[in-house]
Amino acid sequence: MSIVLFEDEHVGALDPIALGKPAFAITCGGYRLFDIVDQLGLPVSAYVRPHVREVAAADFPWYAIDKPPISGAKLWINARLVPSVRTLAGLRDLWSAGKGTVVRQGESVAAALVPDTAKQPSIGERLPAAGDFDGVGLAVGQLELPIFEYPHDIVRHHLTTFAENLEHRIARGAYHEQSTGVYLAPDAKLGQYCVTDTRRGPIVVESGAEIGPYCYLSGPVYVGAGARVLEHAALKDAVSIGHTAKVGGEVEASIIERYTNKQHHGFLGHSYLGSWINLGAGTCNSDLKNTYGQVNMEYRGTKVATGMQFVGAIVGDYAKTAINTGIFTGKTIGACSMVYGFVTTNVPSFVNYARLFGQVTEVPVEVMASTQRRMFERRRVTQRPIDIQLLRADSPRTAALGRKHFD
Repeated sequence: MSIVLFEDEHVGALDPIALGKPAFAITCGGYRLFDIVDQLGLPVSAYVRPHVREVAAADFPWYAIDKPPISGAKLWINARLVPSVRTLAGLRDLWSAGKGTVVRQGESVAAALVPDTAKQPSIGERLPAAGDFDGVGLAVGQLELPIFEYPHDIVRHHLTTFAENLEHRIARGAYHEQSTGVYLAPDAKLGQYCVTDTRRGPIVVESGAEIGPYCYLSGPVYVGAGARVLEHAALKDAVSIGHTAKVGGEVEASIIERYTNKQHHGFLGHSYLGSWINLGAGTCNSDLKNTYGQVNMEYRGTKVATGMQFVGAIVGDYAKTAINTGIFTGKTIGACSMVYGFVTTNVPSFVNYARLFGQVTEVPVEVMASTQRRMFERRRVTQRPIDIQLLRADSPRTAALGRKHFD
């Protein structure tokens, strides 16, 4: 038995979040899907989009990227699957049953167990599609295996899975329970005069992370290894912080990926921040409409009902905001964009956005590559040729869409 972890034909709907990384590397509920898949203890091969192959191969060297899986039964897992304890249990049930089964969610295949006696889907050079599992002779399974359809789904599922995921993490880790519901890994530091509230979920602080003095933490909260929460910060009601990030101000119900800085005062709520983002001092977002109605998002010119009353900002990797930037409810900010003033519309990737001042221009790839190098040096990270190549691959994929948006 082996696992085939695959991006499918619909993965592009997760841009800008998944623009520069495999979908299985998106954090939700304090876990990424590869954290869940690795717990199955089986060899893994992965199919990803061509432009992220080299980065995926370097960042996940234990996976066989875009290589045919070894012989035997295959557990096919969609890379857009929600990473949760319940997903892990569902995949184990599918695997242990040992019967040829396909689990569908809408127009997508969430997972499929294809026994060694059946013909495996033939993929070739393209990404797998739902139709590839037709005619294989698989029974239709009734398991609940939710997937991400749009970026706002990540925030939605984060809120429903986070507390249970943290309990699972605590049970598997080596943590010291400093006080009721507050779990510290070795070398984690909790500053003086911090207030913690764990009535709605635990607080977990990983090794090398530091919580400054006079902070307020209301669980569930997860602070990744080496991250810093600055003095007087308030983290409330489902905040997940990736490793080596720096966070200050007020943060509520949000995901902050690794190496991102939101260290100054300002509100961030019901939002997703990718990696290597910097929010300038005073940057705030709105996560609630003045009418208190449900938020509709716009993706590639199409409005999508979220069914959620609270939705903040969806921000792609490497984006930057100037001081006192204000982001309206339910807006997306593309990867490698630089944002100024009020953000009243979605922002494409690779643009300088100061629309209220009549200025929206493209960010040259070489400027972004130089910026990336300086950012990496500040965190003692070496810029690799494949990092620059990824920027060059991402830019033409988004520039035409960005020009059309503002023409």
